[in-house]
Amino acid sequence: MLKKRSSAFVCGCLMILLPMLLAAGPASCKTVELTYSIFFPATHGHCILATEWAKEIEKRTNGAVKINMFPGGTLTPADQCYDGVVKGISDIGMSVVSYVKGRFPLSEVIDLPLGYRAGNQATKLCNAYFEKFKPKEFDDVKIMYLHGHGPGIVNTKKPVEKLEDLKGMKLRCTGTSSKVASALGATPVAMPQTETYDALQKGVVEGVLSPIEVLKGWKFAEVTNCTTQNFGSSYSLLFFVAMNKKKWNSLPKDVQETIEKINKEWIDKTAKLWVDLDKEGTEFALAKGHKIIQLSKEEDARWAKLMEPILDEYVKSTKAKGLPGDEALKFCQEWLKNNP
Repeated sequence: MLKKRSSAFVCGCLMILLPMLLAAGPASCKTVELTYSIFFPATHGHCILATEWAKEIEKRTNGAVKINMFPGGTLTPADQCYDGVVKGISDIGMSVVSYVKGRFPLSEVIDLPLGYRAGNQATKLCNAYFEKFKPKEFDDVKIMYLHGHGPGIVNTKKPVEKLEDLKGMKLRCTGTSSKVASALGATPVAMPQTETYDALQKGVVEGVLSPIEVLKGWKFAEVTNCTTQNFGSSYSLLFFVAMNKKKWNSLPKDVQETIEKINKEWIDKTAKLWVDLDKEGTEFALAKGHKIIQLSKEEDARWAKLMEPILDEYVKSTKAKGLPGDEALKFCQEWLKNNP
């Protein structure tokens, strides 16, 4: 009789505990706290979306991972973010590969003036390229996901309706986009995004090569007056979200699998956000009296033709390093053609 009661007691306990154990989900153990360095200001759409990514990870790992955000480059500046992740200054970081010129030679294919039309197109290409080539230049981190902004075009104080209007104009740019500025006859001026508003306000630069979203996201519509839609020569920039490799490897397998599922979801969310931000940037600029100039088909073709030496230089320089730059460029061009 006692034996039967004991068995009944054990079964009863299991019936109570089993639902709790099943509900616990991934890694119901001590919380791992991670730091996330991002150069976007806290109010920017990308910082907000990155924060939602962090919260989603905390939620779906049942608190096993908690991520603390450090916006505005307060933990590591944009150009030191990648090394900061490698060295463990931050556990996670979002920044731009072109801020560390020459560090990611093969992946600079994304930054080339390939004639991008939208940020969702650029973002999906970034991840398709990474999946195809698995570039070793990122081997010292764990890539969460990649993304790219909408068409990088000309935003200026004075109207630019033809190539000649750009001659000698000082444009803020970075990495590969400085080559675009030079090819168009402008004078490239390299500086971090965080310094650009003041530079435009003070006349240090007369415009920027950038997606139109910055007119609202970074308030550049307050210090510029015109946007030229030079889509034929437009570029994008490759953004990374990376985690310290040692920290990643220390996470339980089920937590890693949960994070990777969320990463795939955030590729689509980030792609949509770039499109939405460009739309908001356009509306914000127009409300401030900003003029948007659409190039004629013939003029746009003139600008696009000047980009060919930049593409050729990329192939030549990557080949010299033993990298398949020709294959990467062909892949990207064909992908864009098939995914307009």
